[in-house]
Amino acid sequence: MPPKKRPRPNATTMKMVGRQVAAARIAKNLTQRQLGELVNLDEETIASIEQGRRALMPNVAELMDFHLGLPGLLTVAANEMPDRDPSPPWSEAYMDLERTAITFSWFECTVIPGLLQTEGYMRALFASRVPAYSEETIGRLTGDRLDRMEILRREVPPSLSFVVWEPALRDRLGGNEVYKEQLRHLLACTRLPHVTFQVLPAGTSHHAGRGGSFTVLETAQHQYVAYTEGQRCSNIISGPDDVSILAQRYAMLRTQALNIDETRTLLDRLLGER
Repeated sequence: MPPKKRPRPNATTMKMVGRQVAAARIAKNLTQRQLGELVNLDEETIASIEQGRRALMPNVAELMDFHLGLPGLLTVAANEMPDRDPSPPWSEAYMDLERTAITFSWFECTVIPGLLQTEGYMRALFASRVPAYSEETIGRLTGDRLDRMEILRREVPPSLSFVVWEPALRDRLGGNEVYKEQLRHLLACTRLPHVTFQVLPAGTSHHAGRGGSFTVLETAQHQYVAYTEGQRCSNIISGPDDVSILAQRYAMLRTQALNIDETRTLLDRLLGER
């Protein structure tokens, strides 16, 4: 079999620009062929641009702005097209699921779950990346992750359950001040009515999370989907048998973790340590 084609590093942005082209074309009641004739491209090329498979070139964008009556919007988009999306392309499908999920079951064994991180923790996490991110990129990624916190503040928020392995909780990422702020934030989160946070203690003889971190989401249509993430890759799991296995593991992890009161006691104790 031929090797699987790698997604473009700016694939998400290309798709967004393509949807803008399609929306503007449809608003003018033009077919793809008619727009192609106006900008000297064939119908297949217009389709590729609208589907995000072909980049919109600046000279073509200028012609489209003229014929579609746009005030330079596509020209700006084409000239400002980033080399890389703000988020990796493999994470976009998960982000779409996360925005509308009604329940989360999240096990994490390396870091604090993204939805529970403080801004200082986020910045320290992104700053520890190898090869290093630029300050601009760290700022952009931090802003994007902070925007995800809106999930916690929905008018009808999802039910969120987290189990975090204790070594991840003890990692003083960013130094003592960031660490203490993160612990205080977790304590505050444990008092939210729609959030359950438990710590899986270190030193246990066995637990169900040896395979690594994962999340099981319930969609608004009451379908269950799982998500795992590794180095430079991620995997959305929708097969019922595989999702069931991870759901069983999560149920076992909750029984093996400290209960809510014990977790709060541990957080208080860690806050008291130097």
